[in-house]
Amino acid sequence: MTRHDDNTRLRHMLDHAEEAVAMASGKRRDDLDNNRLLELALTRLAEVVGEAAARVSRGEQAHHPQIPWPEIAGLRNRLVHGYDAVDLDILWEIVQVDFPHLISVLRRDLDTV
Repeated sequence: MTRHDDNTRLRHMLDHAEEAVAMASGKRRDDLDNNRLLELALTRLAEVVGEAAARVSRGEQAHHPQIPWPEIAGLRNRLVHGYDAVDLDILWEIVQVDFPHLISVLRRDLDTV
């Protein structure tokens, strides 16, 4: 994989995390229980973040040690393979807490690339 491909994957992570955070903005946790489209959209966006993370080369991952690579890739696997048991509390926390931090790190790192 080339550095360009890695940058594309990092950009996908950033774009999809930003979209998830924007989509959840102004919403409450219980909106996930009452809005199937919101639930599906946030789940899918989180899946893409995880898939893109899994495709970033090990060498590039080493340049971003503050990103929890295994956890993000594992998120995708849990969402896809555990599609029938998605814990919406965890999904909400990821979108509200983890993604804003990830966005901050990726914005900073991508500005220096």
